[in-house]
Amino acid sequence: MDLFNKCNTENSSVVTHSLIAYAREKGIYPYFHCLESKQAPEVVMEGGRKIMLGSNNYLGLTAHPAVIEAAHKALDKYGTGCSGSRFLNGTLDLHLRLERELADFLGAEEVMTFSTGFQSNLGIISTLVGRHDYILCDRENHASIYDGCLLSGGKLLRYKHGDMEDLIRLIKTVPDTAGILIVTDGVFSMSGDIAKLPELVKIKKEYGARLMVDDAHGLGVIGKGGRGTASYFGLEKDVDIIMGTFSKSLASLGGFMAASARVCEYVRHNSRPFIFSASITPSSCAAALAALNILKNEPERVERLNSLGEYMRAGMQKRNIKIKASTTPIIPVYTYELYDTLYYGKKLFNEGVYVNPVLPPATPQHECLLRISLMATHTEALLDEAMDIMKRVFDEGAEKDGI
Repeated sequence: MDLFNKCNTENSSVVTHSLIAYAREKGIYPYFHCLESKQAPEVVMEGGRKIMLGSNNYLGLTAHPAVIEAAHKALDKYGTGCSGSRFLNGTLDLHLRLERELADFLGAEEVMTFSTGFQSNLGIISTLVGRHDYILCDRENHASIYDGCLLSGGKLLRYKHGDMEDLIRLIKTVPDTAGILIVTDGVFSMSGDIAKLPELVKIKKEYGARLMVDDAHGLGVIGKGGRGTASYFGLEKDVDIIMGTFSKSLASLGGFMAASARVCEYVRHNSRPFIFSASITPSSCAAALAALNILKNEPERVERLNSLGEYMRAGMQKRNIKIKASTTPIIPVYTYELYDTLYYGKKLFNEGVYVNPVLPPATPQHECLLRISLMATHTEALLDEAMDIMKRVFDEGAEKDGI
């Protein structure tokens, strides 16, 4: 049998291919839209103006002059890349400065950086968890966490989303001789839920586990001055590992782990995804540093971001648009069925609003949604325009088009 048979588009047994073919035939294929301008509240995509409600650029810093200038200066001084891993020839003074300043900002003993956020979860979990250890993982955690668990060889136990009773039921089955890592998103990227960190800390202490929080969508979004989920609950000293990214609030590319010095030292010398990957490019590193500096000096951006979240939730409810309750700038609009989700996503795109259609396996079956994420640089007028378009599109419905 040919390995590549699964790649044949006529293979109707492959759900992905049949869905892609159907979506393209109906003109509702939602992926790979071409962006022709900077990430901003308004963008140009495929020749037309779109209100951007699908970016992770939470603080609106990707177009900030100071961030762009820092990236330019780093290009001039260091060139385009490091051509090696941090382990060998790829450590710049910029990397060390970013790690120090981020550790200081988070109140962590140390920080180590990875080349991407996805790689961070791979590198942390696969290094710290061995084949005789156990991982307790929230079912709605990010895909990179799951891949890190698989790479580790440890025993993966998934608890129902946010269900502490289910977590306790599972953790009681773990042998006393095994190490335990509880892993959770801080802010869940699809629902906007915030992890039940106080309860997780209590369980961690009771059962002798370690706790890791993926704060990719928490840094710059919640907590004191945008310091994330642990800060939001005042539990910075009770979380063993904080993972985060630079590709969202910090307007760049890369990832990090904040932990004790001994944990960072161990991961730094044993993590294959870290050791065998080229380091963060100079321009990306400088951009993240500049964005971090803005976050430190302008905490009002975080307040503005969250006030816009409150404004939009109220506006959606006023317009009778069904949303899931959340307290973050991530607002899920439930469309439930797969094809309805594709239809509404494309219709909104055609009407000038970009949102992200979220389909299985990122959501359970029949719980598909359109994910809205806000930026601190949105305006109320722009959000009102977008919400009016959304109401019109949802009110019209999909029936007339036969979807």
